[in-house]
Amino acid sequence: MDDGDCVELTINDNTADYRLQTRPGLSQSLWCATQNHSQEEELLWLRQDGTVDLKDGNRVNASNICISPVTMDDNGVSFTCKLARDESIQISVVLDVMFPPTLSGEDPPSILEENDVTLNCHIKANPLAQMVWYKDNSTLVLESDRLWISQSINLFQLRIERAQESDGGVYTCKATSDLGTARRDFHLTIEAGKLAFPTEAVIAAGVVVALTILFAVVARREAILKCFRKASRPPSNTAL
Repeated sequence: MDDGDCVELTINDNTADYRLQTRPGLSQSLWCATQNHSQEEELLWLRQDGTVDLKDGNRVNASNICISPVTMDDNGVSFTCKLARDESIQISVVLDVMFPPTLSGEDPPSILEENDVTLNCHIKANPLAQMVWYKDNSTLVLESDRLWISQSINLFQLRIERAQESDGGVYTCKATSDLGTARRDFHLTIEAGKLAFPTEAVIAAGVVVALTILFAVVARREAILKCFRKASRPPSNTAL
């Protein structure tokens, strides 16, 4: 057996893939080293699928990279060390960045009654947070046929269908985890619906008026014709 087949890699003395728990603002140093090698081995580092640039003196038999500072966006990011000549020999570490909840989102535009509206509360939290909606500082009472809540890892939504003027107010998205609590207010304005123009009624009324005028004209015409016929009839001869 070729001695090269026995080469193994470690990261920070770990011999298998693992998760590294850390916090935002810290610096993390990752050391990759070759084990059981009989020759100099060139190493590669990958951040997710992208290659990390290494200096010439930091790639043979042992290699170090530093993440400084760690940020919330580094959560779930993997770092992989590989042998350059045989990339099937590799080891990975995934950053597990712990931080309290942070929330973001924009107020929706004001809407007319009977329209639908959705409030989008964007979440960042590790560990995952428990989410609740409030209205005017009271726990929101859901209506199964009008108010709907949906949640994914990064988004907590409240949808209001056929909004009423009474639905207006301050809605609060609240996130709670073992590391802290965050709140985000959303101001919703519902405008009274404008009266719909009664098109059909106007058309019907117009037809009635038109027919009334038509009948009046016809009746007047008949009256005029009768009068004309009487006036044009010759007088009868009467004996004196």
